[in-house]
Amino acid sequence: MANLILHEYSASGNCYKIRLTAAHLGLKLDRREYDIMQGETRSDAFLTGVNANGRIPVLQVGDDFLPESSAACFYLADGSPLIPADRFDRADMLRWMFWEQYNHEPNIATIRFWMGWIGEDNLTELQRAQLPVKRAAGDAALTLMDEHLAQTPFFVGGRFSLADIALYAYTHVCEDGGFELHRYPAVQAWIERVAALPGHIAITD
Repeated sequence: MANLILHEYSASGNCYKIRLTAAHLGLKLDRREYDIMQGETRSDAFLTGVNANGRIPVLQVGDDFLPESSAACFYLADGSPLIPADRFDRADMLRWMFWEQYNHEPNIATIRFWMGWIGEDNLTELQRAQLPVKRAAGDAALTLMDEHLAQTPFFVGGRFSLADIALYAYTHVCEDGGFELHRYPAVQAWIERVAALPGHIAITD
């Protein structure tokens, strides 16, 4: 595999997904940090040389650049046990990854960022208006996860996969945004199972 460089903001759960995938696969990533609070991903150099969309993470593979965390995780894990061999399970894994980006991340990750990086006192009027809606949607996502995990140890096929990595990243730090994990015991137990797996690294590693 070509040299791998992760262009990231290390506190981001989306960036952590790629690092966690690489860790489970024993792959080495070179890391380049950008301060999103200082607009470093909006610089001309980043926009022209890394990602015209101005967002991280971006996985650089040799001279090629692959934005979007799910795509990067899939690239790294292709052909490994992190992607189920069974056709239905593989599609189900993608279903959970798509759901995470559409239903989970926009609510749980957004509130984490608002509370931890912007601060509740500094939210705009629009953000304040959205806060209860996003919190309710985040709780609904955690409830759905809890109901599913009450029946199975991992999200797909009873085995650890990219679906678990995608959902673990922001779920395990959701209390940073004021969500209450004790309300979701099956999710709590799953977080402990994931963290106990060989190869696991913390978001701060």
